[in-house]
Amino acid sequence: MEPLFPPTQLAEVQAYHSPIYTSALVDLIVWPLLLLGTARYLTRPFHALASRWAKRVNVPVLNRIWKGPEWAETIFFALLFFGFFVVVNLPIDVWFGYVREHEYGLSNESFGAFLFDGLKHQAILVVAVTSLGFGLFGAARLTRHWWWMLGITASLGLVISTAVDPYRSRLYVDQTSLPPGSLRTRLTTMLEGASIPFSDIFVVHTGAKSVRVQAAFAGTGPTRTILLSDTLLETMTEAEVVAAVAHEAGHVSESRWPGRVLSLLAVFALMGYLEWLFRRSSQRGWFGITVRGDVRVLPLLVLTFDLATMAVTPVSAAHSRGRELAADQFALKLTGDGDSLVSLLVKVGRINKEDPDPPRWYVLSGVSHPTIFQRVDAIRATQKNATPPPTSPVKAGTSEQQAPGVIR
Repeated sequence: MEPLFPPTQLAEVQAYHSPIYTSALVDLIVWPLLLLGTARYLTRPFHALASRWAKRVNVPVLNRIWKGPEWAETIFFALLFFGFFVVVNLPIDVWFGYVREHEYGLSNESFGAFLFDGLKHQAILVVAVTSLGFGLFGAARLTRHWWWMLGITASLGLVISTAVDPYRSRLYVDQTSLPPGSLRTRLTTMLEGASIPFSDIFVVHTGAKSVRVQAAFAGTGPTRTILLSDTLLETMTEAEVVAAVAHEAGHVSESRWPGRVLSLLAVFALMGYLEWLFRRSSQRGWFGITVRGDVRVLPLLVLTFDLATMAVTPVSAAHSRGRELAADQFALKLTGDGDSLVSLLVKVGRINKEDPDPPRWYVLSGVSHPTIFQRVDAIRATQKNATPPPTSPVKAGTSEQQAPGVIR
């Protein structure tokens, strides 16, 4: 049997991923130490500089809302703190995000477009950090009940964020509705038969920036849409595109309540911890703090969040890998076309340069998808043990038929 990855391509994939593995290992060790060092040695200098800048700002309306002028100091400190890590990461982001992507033929984006996307991302970060500084620390100064009030607000924010998710990518790439044709008909028939509602199917025009292929469901309720990259439509057969959407439909059919409940509990746990941190820091006078809601606890908060994430991620990733295998099985039952699902996974792996056999420690540290070998083996095992299924209505056409919705 022909190997899923020819030796030359496998060597290229491993060469591409080798620095990624090294970087991940370094991050596990260095990143917490960097956060700890920042909290210990840069909190006071950042606060002194933020206080100096804040003296030049006077907005009476905001002073009244915050019951004092400290709002400007808080925002400047938060921007300095997160801006410091943006600067630290900038050479790494450029090397991994631009240089190596071009070196291995994964990116079509010009350096100017890469920088422009980065600027848009940083603008969003500035808005988010400003809102965090003003809202969170301001609420903590106004009332001791802030943590559950803000917890409810943050929970609603998670729901809203999920609903607007299909529109977020439009900040970076164009989207157009998939034209009428055989592919659209097959997808609609399949999803209606599985009782999976959606509002539309969009082509995401990522080809001008990257050769990577992608399919996803985004949004919830009336905003749920199917997103297919133009590169996916250009490189996959119609049957493989159907298999990709069937896999994503498997995630839509999953029970979401356990994850939603855990997310809500995590939000309230974080707010409760922060309230404890506010009280403790003012009682002990950490970094010169004398009142509740002082922004100088922010480095400690981020450090704790990072350590908690490192502890939880391996568990959540293991659950995610199980979900991916289950979604493959859902797609297999929905289409009855395991061959197209296997060929999809192999072609996606080759195009996206996914390592079919990454180091075990890397997988356990937080990889959300099983390896391609594991997924293919599971699909073939199911096919071997299954009785021949009846002809499926969504299998019309041959697996070699090219998708009519191709954007060229």
